Amino acid sequence: MEQNNTAVGLDIGTTKIVAIIGRKNEYGKIEVIGHGRAKSIGVKRGVVTNIMQTIQSIQQAVEEAEANAGIKIKDVTAGIAGQHIRSLHHSDYITRDNPESVINIDDIERLTQQVYKLGMMPGEEIIHVIPQEFKVDAEPNVTEPIGMYGGRLEANFHVVVGQVTSIKNIGSCITNSGLKLANITLEPLASADAVLSAEEKEAGVALIDIGGGTTDLAIFKDGIIRHTAVIPFGGNVITNDIKEGCAIIEKQAELLKVKFGSAWPAENKDSEIVSIPGLRGREPKEITLKNLSKIIHARITEIVEQVFQEIKKYGHDTKQGRLIAGIVLTGGGAQIKHLKQLVEYITGMDTRIGYPNEHLAHDSEEELSSPIYATSVGLLMSGIEALEKQNKSTFHTEKVDKSKPVEFVAKETESDKEPKTDEKVKVDTSKEVEEEKRKGIFDRWTERLKDFLENAE
Repeated sequence: MEQNNTAVGLDIGTTKIVAIIGRKNEYGKIEVIGHGRAKSIGVKRGVVTNIMQTIQSIQQAVEEAEANAGIKIKDVTAGIAGQHIRSLHHSDYITRDNPESVINIDDIERLTQQVYKLGMMPGEEIIHVIPQEFKVDAEPNVTEPIGMYGGRLEANFHVVVGQVTSIKNIGSCITNSGLKLANITLEPLASADAVLSAEEKEAGVALIDIGGGTTDLAIFKDGIIRHTAVIPFGGNVITNDIKEGCAIIEKQAELLKVKFGSAWPAENKDSEIVSIPGLRGREPKEITLKNLSKIIHARITEIVEQVFQEIKKYGHDTKQGRLIAGIVLTGGGAQIKHLKQLVEYITGMDTRIGYPNEHLAHDSEEELSSPIYATSVGLLMSGIEALEKQNKSTFHTEKVDKSKPVEFVAKETESDKEPKTDEKVKVDTSKEVEEEKRKGIFDRWTERLKDFLENAE
């Protein structure tokens, strides 16, 4: 069975690689029909370090998902993350040739494309340019300038930058796994789509995604992404600290962290002890849960404080930048007990754990509702949305091709010398055309990246 009306999200993480296949059901919820998971060996801190091992892990995850769903995967929606990602804010402007005409989507496109020409550090590429507030002549804080009159159009942009080699390596892994890149998105944005509500994004919220190798931050305010950052520490450093501090092997350290770990040492009594089997006939090792929690607490505090510095940098304590909805924690690291309380204690902000179950159909596997799968579900949602746009665009094209009488009328009107009639035709068609063009602008970075990655071999 072939992949047709379904999308595939591919999360290439530091500890795991997940392929998730799904489609929208009649109620608008996402129905997952298959998913596969493989241990990620060739990725460190979100960056591919071993191409062959990563390809094997991708193929293993994809094969498992295909077996569960009973379909063959061709196209995937992948995510970009890693310690090489950084963001910056930039203001730019254009002077319009004709201030007497209204601002249209072409003006915004010209301004956005101007930002792509910014000089970056050697080896870096601009991968995402997001317009925020606009300024038309002397009028500031304009959210929608289309239709306004003005000679100077200015905007603030959120610019996301990444290392060219890291992006190429992801593309190489995907194409050499026998897959085609259908869509690509930033992983913090994918996680945000999966666990945040529109109301939270409007009120102001900071999403902290604690992964295996990195911790991603995405701040939203007024429904717009305002700040992104990647902290090069995640769950793996906690596991490593436990391994070193308790003198045990990594597998045991991970198990201890997941089953008995807590971010709040005061919760554990000195008498609570867990016994770890010894290696090759050696005596079992006894570890107190209080000491285990102290190790976890120290590292988690360091990670949260670094993230909080980024939240402060954004300006959360200003009236304009206040994050009313507080913090949402997700990712594998969000499962550590009492993490919510620790984050609230350090930041003084309301905190909750983000689960991706809101968008999933009720009969979905319980496992997929875990914060571990937030990015995977978000990538699947992004893939389904892109598929819907594509289908809508195809339908619209077919519809236009068949409507010959309308085309004839338009031509006839164009030759008419009366300006009123010509104006009427423009008004009737401009709204739809503007909407299609707008989609093209905000998805343009995706197309640029797809071309970039397809030529990455």
